[in-house]
Amino acid sequence: MNKNTQDTVLVVDDEKGIRQSFNMLLKGEYNVLLAGTGQESIEVFTKKPVDLVLLDILLPDTNGIELLQKFKETDSNVEIIMVTAVKEIKTAVKAIKLGAYEYIMKPFDVNEVLTLIKRALEKRKLVKKVVYLSSELERYHSFEKIVGQDKKMKKIFELISIIAQSDGAVLIQGESGTGKELVARAIHNRGPRSEHPFIPINCAAIPLALMESELFGYNKGAFTSATSTRIGKLEIAEKGTVFLDDIDSLDINMQGKLLRIIQEKEFERLGSNKVIKADLRFIAASNKNINEMISNGEFRQDLFYRLNVLPVKIPPLRERRGDIQLLLDHFIGLHAEKSGKLPKKISEKALQFLKAYDWPGNVRELQNLVERLLTITKSQIIHIEDISYFNVPKGQIKGMTLKDAVREFEKQYISEVLESVNGNRNNAAELLGIHRNTLLAKTSELNLNNKKI
Repeated sequence: MNKNTQDTVLVVDDEKGIRQSFNMLLKGEYNVLLAGTGQESIEVFTKKPVDLVLLDILLPDTNGIELLQKFKETDSNVEIIMVTAVKEIKTAVKAIKLGAYEYIMKPFDVNEVLTLIKRALEKRKLVKKVVYLSSELERYHSFEKIVGQDKKMKKIFELISIIAQSDGAVLIQGESGTGKELVARAIHNRGPRSEHPFIPINCAAIPLALMESELFGYNKGAFTSATSTRIGKLEIAEKGTVFLDDIDSLDINMQGKLLRIIQEKEFERLGSNKVIKADLRFIAASNKNINEMISNGEFRQDLFYRLNVLPVKIPPLRERRGDIQLLLDHFIGLHAEKSGKLPKKISEKALQFLKAYDWPGNVRELQNLVERLLTITKSQIIHIEDISYFNVPKGQIKGMTLKDAVREFEKQYISEVLESVNGNRNNAAELLGIHRNTLLAKTSELNLNNKKI
């Protein structure tokens, strides 16, 4: 087994013979660190990643209870097994109440020690997994697979299968709503890290002041409101994949810190000088022209090169119109399954209308529209009049060319959404499922700039 993938056990005991006994017992299966005093153990613990501590209760310069509390303050998830004599049982029980996993008595039984260590480390991994799954449960997954039969999408599927087997960084580029996170998940799920966490981080949604603590985590007392130690997203993702969505939203300073992590494969929690290894795969996504941002001094060229090892370009929905009906059927089927009702159908005229629309918000916009239509339409068949319910007269639609009808629909639709959010362009863009810049371009094109945005 590669030593870098082994769990690390710190043995703290003032008796050299005990330390050496533990070393001989554990060194084949674990990385073993040794310390003979409390001070020495703290120095080791704060500089190197430790998964489990075998801690003697009586030490020449301190006692095990105090050390236990210091270790837990630094890393609340470290597992600690107390090593004690019979006369120290009461102290050992107190240690368990303060967070120790268990205790063993001298002279110790080899099989008992190995079993306890294995169980304690399994618990540590389980705690990390629970934290990860809790964050995943908070996310709503609209659909679980990428839908597409267009030749451009088939090339994307082939590319995913190839690069999934690599461990290189991936940069996914495409317009808002094209399914960049779905592609990132597919790469992770088909790769060798699939059994480990996939941690999505929306760089645009996290305030700059919170980004470091979100990524790196922090120790108790690192700043005023840090009343307890918190594991960061990078640590939760251990051996898995970190997906950095909207990477173009990171400020230059944060880009530099991210670059260092990718290069050095290590980081530190805020308020700590303990180095944590970053055994991670990085996948980033952007809907902006990063080369243009580099020219404007808004994005680091060296970070771009580090991320763009395996580039993926996702086509917008308007460039794969053949998938529109496939996606419609998919979303209608999902809605029927969720609601327990019979799936509705779309009339031929309505279908042609939807196929002609440019979908600036791409698949996400199509999904949002389908959800809305299926909710408000009483009939089992959705007609073009149902799609154009935003105050476009039925007679007027019949007299329009398809291009003009689509344009009128866009104009009424965007206008209604803007009014519903009192002109807030950020909220409107979110409801429309498009980027704010796309919304600005559309309002200009459709002569809606007189709307308060």
